[in-house]
Amino acid sequence: RGQQGIGASGCTLYAYVTTGKPIHVRSSTGRESYECDISIDIKNNKPLVSNLKDVDLNFRGLEVYGEFGEVKYENSDHGVFEYIKRTALANPHAAFSILDPYGKEFAFLRSTNVMPKKPKAIKPHPLGLEPSDLIEFAHRSDSRKVSSFIMETFSRVSQAKVDELKQLVSFDLSKNPKELTWQEAEELVKAFKKIKWMAPELDSVSPIGEKYLELAMKNIINPEFISVVERKPKVFRGGIPFVVEAAIAYGGGAGKRGENQEEVGGNIIRFANKVPLLFDSATCAITYAIKNIDWKRYSIKDFEQEPVSVLVNVSSVFIPYSGVGKQAIAQEDDIVDEIKLAVMDAARGIQRYISNVRSRNMAESKYKTIMRYVNQLSNDLSELTGSNAKEIEESLKKLIDSKYKKLFEEAQENSYALNEENEEKKEGGEEESMG
Repeated sequence: RGQQGIGASGCTLYAYVTTGKPIHVRSSTGRESYECDISIDIKNNKPLVSNLKDVDLNFRGLEVYGEFGEVKYENSDHGVFEYIKRTALANPHAAFSILDPYGKEFAFLRSTNVMPKKPKAIKPHPLGLEPSDLIEFAHRSDSRKVSSFIMETFSRVSQAKVDELKQLVSFDLSKNPKELTWQEAEELVKAFKKIKWMAPELDSVSPIGEKYLELAMKNIINPEFISVVERKPKVFRGGIPFVVEAAIAYGGGAGKRGENQEEVGGNIIRFANKVPLLFDSATCAITYAIKNIDWKRYSIKDFEQEPVSVLVNVSSVFIPYSGVGKQAIAQEDDIVDEIKLAVMDAARGIQRYISNVRSRNMAESKYKTIMRYVNQLSNDLSELTGSNAKEIEESLKKLIDSKYKKLFEEAQENSYALNEENEEKKEGGEEESMG
């Protein structure tokens, strides 16, 4: 995936340098199709297209073929396989397959046929704006009044909100926006924070979606239990909305795995706009937020030793990366706080599941322990009372079964209730306002 705008040309150049072969491309709109070879004129930094011809292709899309030499392939958290697997997790509408250098083929089937919503351009939200943003917007505006400029430039601003603003600022909102001073812009920013606003529109971002994220995790990770949360949109600097999605998978295939697929502890899976972040995890806001959660509160005694996977996806048109490599999200307070809230919300669902499982396991352990001594106890009571040992044993078993059957049924009912609650939560969800 691109990082600095040189990915395609970088791959083309690397293929030519290591094998001497160009990249081969096949493209089709469904009606018109062509194929060609592409290499690079290194001296003039221009593409070289050769063997261009129209062909009859029975598909829609783009196929790129490249042959590369001197490539290191490894099955690690930083390898190609892990990247493909995580890309499949964040894009449940797509199918992926990979044939590794050792001849093993892996396929990640699509979890849904529903395509993600296409993002649209939206207006900035008043929350999150800085005085410099306001000045820049105002001086470029064609509006004749500050009041109309605010309504036309930013989202969720009605006449009623403008009337509220009039009561909170010391200057006349009918003045020309181009005459707005820095001090007046600061007043407006402070006033914005005192008003209760509707949540920003989500048209500009394309999150994975609570329902589809759960389907993908069931399909690829196959854990015992999943808790998924999609937070309401919040606003970052410049009035730009962002959305945090968090999912926690427990048991089954969850957790970090060693070379022999043995469990080696908790796993953090990071995404920015559905793109996997494999490197620079230590400096990432997602890692920082997860590491600073008191997991013992959620029945996870030691995150590094438990079979748990925590997935976080941050979606926004502006992701504040910590470096040019775009492999880690900067530890901005607004984003870190939102990630923590999302993960803690998902962790509450996991906590109830783990507590329920441990209660059931404890009851089963007690049941088995007691049943081990029933035969000996029956014989001892038979000797003391002269009663039939078999009849005593049957009576004791019925007594024990009646007590522990009730405990098992309660644990089962709790499991059903927890699953039903998760389903209702996914179907519900009302728009909340922001202050």
